[in-house]
Amino acid sequence: MPLLSPGDAFPRLSLTVPGGQAVQVPGAFAGHYGVLLFNRGAWCPYCNAQLRAFQRASTTLADAGAQVASLSVDDEATTADLIARHGLTFPVGFGADARAIAGLTGAFVNPDPVYLQSTGFVLDPVGNVVVSVYSSGAIGRLVPEDVAGLVRYARQHAAAPANPHD
Repeated sequence: MPLLSPGDAFPRLSLTVPGGQAVQVPGAFAGHYGVLLFNRGAWCPYCNAQLRAFQRASTTLADAGAQVASLSVDDEATTADLIARHGLTFPVGFGADARAIAGLTGAFVNPDPVYLQSTGFVLDPVGNVVVSVYSSGAIGRLVPEDVAGLVRYARQHAAAPANPHD
């Protein structure tokens, strides 16, 4: 699958969160900018730092008009522990089929053990890709400050009437 580029419609994914509820992406973000993070797993210190950073920035992101969700191949118990350990309040999906997700989104997959490499998407309010960040390893990922600034900029310029003299 080719990488998702700006303007591409984001594919429909169902994230199962601990407790069995399903969150549909991009539908769950409808009317808001969405941030979807694929993380390598609870064992990854870089992923933990990214998830904690997005949690700390949750008010800033919400004020900018962005919502966050995450997904990994971890099992339900590991994911529930991750959520509790870091006080995550956004949906965190578990049990991802790494190869199927990669086929839909272009995310890189580690071959053995199988997991999704760090991947991040910012989606516009109708579910199209604004930014895609693909990593083939532990580093290279979205940071909340950049996302909040991008969303504020996009919202400001989407709302501003075009100046015919520009």
